[in-house]
Amino acid sequence: MEPPKIPENEKKRLEMLYSLDILDTAQEERFDRLTRIAKHMFDVPIAIVSLVDENRQWFKSCIGLPIKNVSREVTFCGHVILDKQVLIIPDTRLDQRFADNPLVIEEPHVRFYAGCPLTVNGYRLGTLCIVDQKPRHFSPKEVAILQDLAAIVEAELTATQMAKHDELTGLLNRRGFLSLAKHNMDLAIRAHFPVCLIYFDLDHFKSINDDYGHAMGDDVLITFAKKLNDKLHPSDIFARLSGDEYVLLLNTTNESAAMTLIAAFQNEIKAYYQAQTPSLDVSFSYGVVEFDEDKRQKIEDVLAEADQKMYLGKHSKKR
Repeated sequence: MEPPKIPENEKKRLEMLYSLDILDTAQEERFDRLTRIAKHMFDVPIAIVSLVDENRQWFKSCIGLPIKNVSREVTFCGHVILDKQVLIIPDTRLDQRFADNPLVIEEPHVRFYAGCPLTVNGYRLGTLCIVDQKPRHFSPKEVAILQDLAAIVEAELTATQMAKHDELTGLLNRRGFLSLAKHNMDLAIRAHFPVCLIYFDLDHFKSINDDYGHAMGDDVLITFAKKLNDKLHPSDIFARLSGDEYVLLLNTTNESAAMTLIAAFQNEIKAYYQAQTPSLDVSFSYGVVEFDEDKRQKIEDVLAEADQKMYLGKHSKKR
């Protein structure tokens, strides 16, 4: 048996998967309808919408199997997400990668497999796959049909993803941030690495909208997000909460390092807008909280604490 390799973008792929907040959720008709169609159209006993988690393959919708997940190291779908093409295995017994796979030699006795990767925002998160217990040929027309069905599944997953992202900046929104940050905090506790949360609020943003118009205001929001995002590590989590408020979760970073990043960014954003025409006074207030794993704080509590610190900092500027 050949276990599937790990994609080069695995960390970001998992972040995208977790941001959907769909793992271990209940069955949904929008996905069950598509597995029923696939089972009927291809006349197979098993059809699955699967998502490939860190150590398992989890079934969002499954017809023909009484289980909800299997170990990732024995999955066929783990191989599918390594490439953008449909993976077709006419007879598993004749394929050295799968001939002695437990799913082949034991229940459910997979002999034929066809899986199409499900891509969301550039990341292959899982598959729409069909399974038969006898060998079979799969025509180019059938491949196209499977791809069309997979495109519908992708549209459903993308709709879920969009519900958790900010339309203007492309960052996570509050819902998406809380979902992903919860997974991150659990990892920080297990791995014992420092995590710092920063709550940002732009100063005098209303006056920018009033004096220069909402188009300029939107440009400031987008530019602020892009310039700060460019300074971050891929494992950091950055979101626009609402209006002119942002939140940043820095991994493997203590409060001192977070303050260094803030100071550098303050200088950069100030210099950038002073050089523009018209010249704008763009500044921000912030609150910083270093996560204390001994307190077992919820992410909502850390966010509220950082928000309060930000408010006190903003209020002190008005004195």
